[in-house]
Amino acid sequence: MSPPLIVAIDGPSGAGKSSAARALAARLGVPYIDTGAMYRAVGLAARERGIALPIADPDAVAALVSGASIELVPSPGGNRVLLDGRDVSEAIREPEISLYASAVSAIPAVRRSLVAVQQRLGKERGGVMEGRDIGTRVFPDTPYKFFLTADPSVRAQRRTRELEARGTPQPYEDVLRDMEKRDRDDGSRADSPLTYDSRYVLVDSTGRPLEAVVDEIEGRVREAI
Repeated sequence: MSPPLIVAIDGPSGAGKSSAARALAARLGVPYIDTGAMYRAVGLAARERGIALPIADPDAVAALVSGASIELVPSPGGNRVLLDGRDVSEAIREPEISLYASAVSAIPAVRRSLVAVQQRLGKERGGVMEGRDIGTRVFPDTPYKFFLTADPSVRAQRRTRELEARGTPQPYEDVLRDMEKRDRDDGSRADSPLTYDSRYVLVDSTGRPLEAVVDEIEGRVREAI
């Protein structure tokens, strides 16, 4: 029996990972797994518990994760995210939660807990899994690894439009500043930093429509299969 298909799509915030991964999963007929949403859920839980940024007590966040239930439920729009049974799919997309997600993801105990869940999901049903360390840490042996990127200004414009559509507008300059900070934090953390190696296929989405990006990734996956 063949192992389940696992496609890893890593990259920075605003590169188009979620949209590309959802579309690719639908084309391939496999689940879509948004691992970043798990870290956002932890960040939301930390904020709700009164834990401020920068996080001074990583052990408190680690304990919070060990006692929390985080579920990804497939839905037509991607994944609904349940935190202790409560749907937080919209709440975790608030701009401040992006910074919380980056902060909690730097805590090794948090990463160990969530990576174990992500590996279980992938082994059980396969899927297109997007995040920041899927191909380096979660499923380093999958032959289908893509690093999706785009110019920072383009990524910030996309995120600004996304926030406007959600009814939580933010000035472009603030979005760009927060995005650049998250890039620095994600790329410099000691545990599983955002990076890629020669086994990845680098895909730049700057100035390209989503369909063209998905076409490229799908073509490479099917060719490899």
